[in-house]
Amino acid sequence: MNTLPIRKFSTLAAAATVLALLGTGTAAQASATAAPAAVKEAEQTQRAVQASVPYGKRAATHNPLYRTGRISTANCAAGTLRKGSSASYKRFMTKINTCLNNAWARQFRKARLPFAKPRLRFVTSKVSSPCGRWPTGAGGYYCSSNRTMYIGVTRKVVGQGFGLGSAQFMAHEYAHHVQTISKIGPNYYFPSFNRARGSAKLLLSRRFELQADCLASAFLRSVQGSLPVNSTEWQGMVDWTRKNGHKAWPKNDHGKGYSQASWMQRGFSSGGPGGCNTWTASLSRVA
Repeated sequence: MNTLPIRKFSTLAAAATVLALLGTGTAAQASATAAPAAVKEAEQTQRAVQASVPYGKRAATHNPLYRTGRISTANCAAGTLRKGSSASYKRFMTKINTCLNNAWARQFRKARLPFAKPRLRFVTSKVSSPCGRWPTGAGGYYCSSNRTMYIGVTRKVVGQGFGLGSAQFMAHEYAHHVQTISKIGPNYYFPSFNRARGSAKLLLSRRFELQADCLASAFLRSVQGSLPVNSTEWQGMVDWTRKNGHKAWPKNDHGKGYSQASWMQRGFSSGGPGGCNTWTASLSRVA
């Protein structure tokens, strides 16, 4: 679940520019004391990297991440999620977040795109953020304004103790961060969403959310041997999503259950961002 800032796009345009600059302050301060030649070289490198990022719709349809292949297999021994323990849930989710940081940092290097980690915040109540109120039906969300993942620690989710489902949830919210820093969000989705109305708005939201489902599953493929991802549990989760995934989203802004399940399977099968281009998919595949 990704949320947009509560301001209208007149201010979102400025926010998108700020997003592109976040995380560069430290580097800029450090370069101020470097030799002029080194500063010039760093600036040229930065411009070269930024020049490779498309603008407009191509940021979504032809993003450099799609050409990076599979996410490299990695060790992600997150441990056992102990049912009913908030501390265990937080430890487990923090380890999954670390694995996500490592996996996506490698993928962004392959794409020659700048990478920055998101912030992770565990909350026990439905807190507000710069993006507005807690979204209805969400167990957590990512706010693009402050690049923070808000993960709810509730009696219900802690009581489930379902490690694979929790990992998929964390990876989905992290995928919204990937969409933000790869500029799919700032360069295309955010402004388009704010201009759109009615069914066009819902369609854009579905493409965005279904891509996050796919990217999350591609990550799970990369850590399936160590997390581990049990094939029976995986298929059970996909089947459950097919039947129930849409029920929390009555406006159909996240896709029907069968669409969510389809993109989850596609992400797991492809193992990389290249299989997750929902922006060029037919309408029937993002219903």
